[in-house]
Amino acid sequence: MIRFAPFALVVLSAAAAGWLSLAVHPWWWLAAGPLLALAVLGVADLAQRRHSVLRNYPIAGHLRFLLESIRPEIQQYFVERNTDGAPFDREARSLVYQRAKATEAEEPFGTERDVYATGYEHFVHSMCALPTPEQPPRVRVGGPDCRRPYDMSLLNVSAMSFGSLSANAILALNTGAARGGFAHDTGEGGLSEYHLRPGGDLVWEIGTGYFGCRTADGGFDAGTFADKAGHDAVKCVSLKLSQGAKPGLGGVLPGPKVNAEIARVREVPEGKTVISPPAHRVFASPIQLVEFLARMRELAEGKPVGFKLCVGTRRDVLAICKAMLAVGTAPDFIIVDGGEGGTGAGPLEFLDHIGTPLTEGLITVHNALVGTGLRDRVRVGASGKVSSGADMVKRMIQGADYTNAARAMMFAVGCIQAQTCHTNTCPVGVATQDPRRARALDVADKSPRVQRFHAATVRSATQILASLGVHDPARLHPGLLRRRVAPTEILGYDELYDWLAPGELLADPPPGWASDWAAATPDHFGT
Repeated sequence: MIRFAPFALVVLSAAAAGWLSLAVHPWWWLAAGPLLALAVLGVADLAQRRHSVLRNYPIAGHLRFLLESIRPEIQQYFVERNTDGAPFDREARSLVYQRAKATEAEEPFGTERDVYATGYEHFVHSMCALPTPEQPPRVRVGGPDCRRPYDMSLLNVSAMSFGSLSANAILALNTGAARGGFAHDTGEGGLSEYHLRPGGDLVWEIGTGYFGCRTADGGFDAGTFADKAGHDAVKCVSLKLSQGAKPGLGGVLPGPKVNAEIARVREVPEGKTVISPPAHRVFASPIQLVEFLARMRELAEGKPVGFKLCVGTRRDVLAICKAMLAVGTAPDFIIVDGGEGGTGAGPLEFLDHIGTPLTEGLITVHNALVGTGLRDRVRVGASGKVSSGADMVKRMIQGADYTNAARAMMFAVGCIQAQTCHTNTCPVGVATQDPRRARALDVADKSPRVQRFHAATVRSATQILASLGVHDPARLHPGLLRRRVAPTEILGYDELYDWLAPGELLADPPPGWASDWAAATPDHFGT
């Protein structure tokens, strides 16, 4: 027997009574339309077989779907506190908005963080703090085999493709980068006119689909790559091995989304589904990877070339280092993407359970380079939830030379963390290809916000450095960052993690590294 919701019974009964009373009570005509509509809806709910809740609770059951649809907004605007939202809490988002708009970014009455909670981290300030320098330091990227090194900012725009972001978002980011003197990573979606038009410095990212330098069968086109890498705006080239949001997973761009403009930028057929495989065609071993990077550097006329990865195993990282030693060359930079990175949409299981978090991944890469005597040749970038000066300094203490930010830069151009990036319905025109939605993002208004956010955040990082007693990030050391590991115990990063001495793996690998070092081979990845 079908059980009706009381509300549905009342509506259906009222509708029936109303029709019988029309002649006597003419005012029922005003309500006849809505009541009839509800009656039809109730009958349809009873007849349909897709939603069990509507079969048991016709009409009233729709309230469940309505409330579920607005749940994220209710959570974000009315329920979450300043420090418990995810992926970015309100405190982090507000800081970006305030700095982007050049409004007050200071808070009264002390921290809202629980400084006695396990996991809380803090910096160790100096009793002889230094004045904040007028100009922030920059990082020279380019090893001994690089003929055209680049001076990288401490904070840059991380990889986000045209196609994932709207044309206006790309224009705003690159215009801000041009005004602020920092680099803009193109993402793997190709080198578009929106990246090139404003004149900002670019890190051209090449992924497994080789978009922008792709042969007809999806391989790497060396000639096209050389032509585009020679553009004055392209300062570095980055080979993407994996990304934090979905490491080890390729991508699919459905044919209906491949419009004429995206097809032209990515050099793929219009209207046809495009596959990004999970791995590269051009190499299958660490040695082949290093050799291909060297080839890319020559094709790019000596510009810095490196790669981006989300760390999987320490053994694979060591295998790449062994390949560098065997080939006799090294990339100019390595960008470590944390498993918490997330501008690329991916399956929930990949977002939640695959990929090494940035702290451990960064420390692994830094230690591997130090232990093999290669650290002074290779610069290390860090990307993954970097949105403040404290985030920057934390990553530099853990082994990075510079940092990249993606979602924070999206906040700077107006992102409200609606988390609809993959639906093409971004409410603020950032992550969409819908022209009507994209027009909401005004480039002239948003590009100065990118510049201001960058300048204020780098300024904050230099202030923190000065409070730690250093001006040069290279003088930072793990003991300057501490973590509460128990209610009455705090340890420094120099105690929490092992830190290798230069060349230690080559001379006498420590016990914690010996087995991975012995098993790593430059001839293949994995075990």
